[in-house]
Amino acid sequence: METFTSEQFEIIDAHTHIYPEKISQKASDAIGDFYDIKMYSDGSSEALIENGKRIGVKKYLVCSAATIPSQVESINNFIMEEAKLHSEFFPFGTMHADYENIGDEIDRMVEMGFKGIKLHPDFQKFDIDCENAYKIYEAAEGRLPVLFHMGDDRYDFSKPYRLKRVLSDFKNLKVLAAHFGGYRCWEEAKECIGRHPNVRFDTSSSLPMISREMAKGLIDYYGVENMFFGTDFPMWSATEELERFFSLGLSFEDNRKIFSENFKEFFGIEKI
Repeated sequence: METFTSEQFEIIDAHTHIYPEKISQKASDAIGDFYDIKMYSDGSSEALIENGKRIGVKKYLVCSAATIPSQVESINNFIMEEAKLHSEFFPFGTMHADYENIGDEIDRMVEMGFKGIKLHPDFQKFDIDCENAYKIYEAAEGRLPVLFHMGDDRYDFSKPYRLKRVLSDFKNLKVLAAHFGGYRCWEEAKECIGRHPNVRFDTSSSLPMISREMAKGLIDYYGVENMFFGTDFPMWSATEELERFFSLGLSFEDNRKIFSENFKEFFGIEKI
C-alpha cells in the first residue's frame, strides 16, 4: 500500500462544529454525553483551527445546531461573525422545524452569505420528513444545500428511509448526508439513498466504528466522486481521523477527490 502524507493534498474538512467560547466546553461535553464518547476538544474556533493545522486543513465547513427554535437567529449570527473573522470558514447556518418564520430566516441566511443549512434531527427532536421540516426544504430548494446528521440506531428521527422520502418529494434539493449516510445505520443508508445525483456523503464519525473493508465498500458503492472528508470536530482529532482515512489504502487520485476536489465541484469553488 502506497504511503501518503497530508502535505501532498489540499484538505477541506467538510464537517466541523463551533460554539461561542464561553460555552464551548459545555457544548462539547453535552455532545459527548449524548453519544457516550469522550470528546477530543472543546468546540471553540481557535481549537478547531489549531486542530486542523496539524494536518494542513485549508478550509472548514462550520456549523452548529439549534436545539430549540429560539436559538436559530443567535446561532446564525454567531456562525457568520466567526466566518467573517476567519476566511477559512465555510459557514452553514442552522434551522429548526418548529421555528416560526422559516422562509424569512432562510432569506436572511442567503443574504448573509451562508453556504448551506445544517440539521441535526436527533438533537432537535423532529423527523426529517415531518410536515414542518418540509417548510425548510421548500425555502431552501435550489438555494441552499442541507447537511443532515444521518442515522442512529437509538432513534428514528434521521433514519435513511426518511431521507429517501425527502429526496423523492424535493427533486432539486441538494443534500450532504453525514456519516456515510447513516451513523450506525450504514446498510440501511446504502439501500435507501444509494447513488442519488443530488446527494454527497462525508466520512465523519464513522471510521472509528466500522472496518476498513466496510468503509471502502461504502465509498465504492456511493462513488468516490460523491465523498467528502470530515472530522466532526470537536469529537475527533484531525490527526487520528487522517490516519484512519489513509489506512483505507485509496489511490492518490481518490484521496485528492475526497479531500477537496469533490467539495469544490459541488459548491462551485475554483480556489480555496
